[in-house]
Amino acid sequence: MLDVSCNDVKKLIDPHPYSGSVETHRQLPAQGLDPEDVLAELKWMAETEDLPAMTGRVSGSVYHGGHEHYALLNNAFGFFSHANALQRDMYPSATRFEAEIIAMTRSLLGADDDVCGALTSGGTESLTTQMLVYRDVAREDRGVTEPEMIIPVTAHCALDKAAHYLGVRLLKAPVDSGFQVDVDWVADHITDRTIALLGSAGNYQYGVVDPIEELGALALRHGIGLHVDACLGGYILPWAERLGRTVSPFDFRVPGVTSLSADPHKYGYGLKGTGVLLYRNQELRRRQYFTATDWSGGMYLSPGMAGSRSVGLLASTWAAMVILGQPGYRAGAERIFAAADQIRTAVRGIPGLTLLGESPFIVAFTTDPEGDIYDVGDRLSARGWRLNGLQNPAGLHFCITLANADPAVAEEFAGDLRSCVEAASGSPAGQTQTGMLYGLSAAGPAGRASADRILRTALDIFHDTP
Repeated sequence: MLDVSCNDVKKLIDPHPYSGSVETHRQLPAQGLDPEDVLAELKWMAETEDLPAMTGRVSGSVYHGGHEHYALLNNAFGFFSHANALQRDMYPSATRFEAEIIAMTRSLLGADDDVCGALTSGGTESLTTQMLVYRDVAREDRGVTEPEMIIPVTAHCALDKAAHYLGVRLLKAPVDSGFQVDVDWVADHITDRTIALLGSAGNYQYGVVDPIEELGALALRHGIGLHVDACLGGYILPWAERLGRTVSPFDFRVPGVTSLSADPHKYGYGLKGTGVLLYRNQELRRRQYFTATDWSGGMYLSPGMAGSRSVGLLASTWAAMVILGQPGYRAGAERIFAAADQIRTAVRGIPGLTLLGESPFIVAFTTDPEGDIYDVGDRLSARGWRLNGLQNPAGLHFCITLANADPAVAEEFAGDLRSCVEAASGSPAGQTQTGMLYGLSAAGPAGRASADRILRTALDIFHDTP
């Protein structure tokens, strides 16, 4: 029996918006459907769902936004969509694509030829895999049986998921007023159980880069690993530096950095489902491999958690990188930074708003204490904007992508934001759509338990037919 009703979930999102307008299939059709009808239905759904992002009103999510670009990647994917990357004897092209993606990423992130890597399905798999590696290194080399990893409180929630799966205790370090991790706190909490440290470049909430140089010095002093989560910033922060912006060092040029993750399906402009996980040396990378020599089906090898993988994703990611090249990535970053600057200037000019953190590509902000940022978020949503809600402290962020980089979009957002702040200033604070989960989770154990039930009910509904 579900703990929370469907109506509770529908306050957050309608899980079945097509119910009643399309046929629901609860078993295989007695007769196969007409291919043209199927494709027409898929096209209609895709165009309907893409519309908000294509108007530039969605934070993050769609990082390129150009359908000509996606058409190229879809063509590349189609050539290899059926091919399995496990079967390198049949599809040796997978080796070329994977190796070159790793090499191009390595070059972008200040690494020498000793740095190596592997492809993953994205940030969650990358962050889980690095934790597995450091857990096993500590267990096998130092006898650590109660592993701990120290991360910023702003680190991505995928690390909580990884720790849950792998039996690792997370120590969450506080951050300062600029949302950078407190290095002194980290230093005070390193023990013989610590398997590794982690810093973000930049973090999801604010796009802030943690003080990686200081974390690297700590890691070297204690002989432990340091992972840099650059899943979000790995393919755009290097261009900020090249374009003359100040960026704290975060990549393999920093002594003490032993691994780094970056997602080509974000600012690398690839299709969803690709991540790159880099290691300082091959010894670390080999700790993530799985091999079996005595299976009755033959000898088995796998570089990571996935088994079968479509070579199509490798081909399309490779195609994105070589088609755009350095000029394409540089020009895209320049447009994104300019749009972020424009929006940041607008936020500064609106009474009652305060910026949170500093980033060249994310603009995060909140209201003064007497305001209600979630009310502002609701009013923006009513005007078609989809920003991301933050908590602790309450806030909103706009992750700027190429889909938002038109100056006219930034100008329109600035006007709508000002109007929404002015309208919200006269409204009493209370429960809002934007803040529903965030408000519950900040309300103590009872609120968090209620929010947890809503989330679990949502997952049940997402996997069931209406």
